[in-house]
Amino acid sequence: MIGGFGVWELLIILVIVLVIFGAKKLPEIGGGIGKAISNFKKATSEPDEIDVTPKSTPSDDEKKKDS
Repeated sequence: MIGGFGVWELLIILVIVLVIFGAKKLPEIGGGIGKAISNFKKATSEPDEIDVTPKSTPSDDEKKKDS
């Protein structure tokens, strides 16, 4: 029993999904959901803000000293 559903209920749901989407479409749907989940996990593990300030190069530092 998974989440209150028995084996027969899960089989009925699987048959209904197969009838609605078809057997060929299910792998595409699964792949899309998998990519969405992995992108969500990647986005949540990245830093909150992206630093967009330009990095100073050695030539920029030398120009500031000369001025």
